[in-house]
Amino acid sequence: MTISVSVRQVVGPEDTARRDTQGLRDGFVIEELFRPGQANLTYSHLDRMIIGGIVPMSETLTIERVPETGTDGFLDRREAAIINIGGAGAVRIGGKVHQLGYQEALYVGLGAASLSFTSSDPREPALFYLLSAPAHRVCPTVHITREMAIKVRLGSAEECNARTINQYVHPDVCESCQLLVGLTVFEPGSVWNTMPAHVHDRRMEVYLYFGMQETTRVFHFMGQPGETRHVVLKNHEAVLSPGWSIHSGAGTGRYAFIWAMAGDNMSFTDMDRVPMEALR
Repeated sequence: MTISVSVRQVVGPEDTARRDTQGLRDGFVIEELFRPGQANLTYSHLDRMIIGGIVPMSETLTIERVPETGTDGFLDRREAAIINIGGAGAVRIGGKVHQLGYQEALYVGLGAASLSFTSSDPREPALFYLLSAPAHRVCPTVHITREMAIKVRLGSAEECNARTINQYVHPDVCESCQLLVGLTVFEPGSVWNTMPAHVHDRRMEVYLYFGMQETTRVFHFMGQPGETRHVVLKNHEAVLSPGWSIHSGAGTGRYAFIWAMAGDNMSFTDMDRVPMEALR
């Protein structure tokens, strides 16, 4: 099996301000993440985060080694989180199989053996979204159900941002070295995420937008608060967010997104809020 890996170098704020639309997409947007029968990985130099989409059909897809990590095994010096946003499937780690339903997650600790992915029904394949960051200690592998996730309700219908944040990989749910991962869903009629905006220079973030109709789009806002830009994203596209950038969006219809962070600390609330008057 061939694993497709692309590499994204770090893009600074001054460069970002000068890029056109395609230049922004080349630097920050991950397209065609979920390809049937493939394991598709992006290695980002932002905190060495790896973002992956794995779609097993009738055959098993296995990740044993990713040359870009410089290690013999993929998770020799890494941890990972996997969320299934498709049909039922399973992840095998060594001799143990973990069944993952829709919006169920698996945290995988440092040093785990190869990861093998299968779909229960290739006519409705699993869509495994993988996040991986460097790790310095072993944490137990944990299967995280939707019921286990910590639910934080924020926003309001009046502000068009009533939403529930489901915290999956979080210190109050399971141990991890530096990964924080969660899933945000919206109340009907609410379209804004992460507004009012914030930045957090201590860590990077990546958003995956999903649960969208074919014609739905999210206008994702990025850049320094006083020099914002936007990219237009469709279903199953991800966007990288450096610590200096805001990361906010508004959708033309219903959507959800998975957020993941890696960096210096594990505090979900560590953020520098941006006053509305500072946005330009």
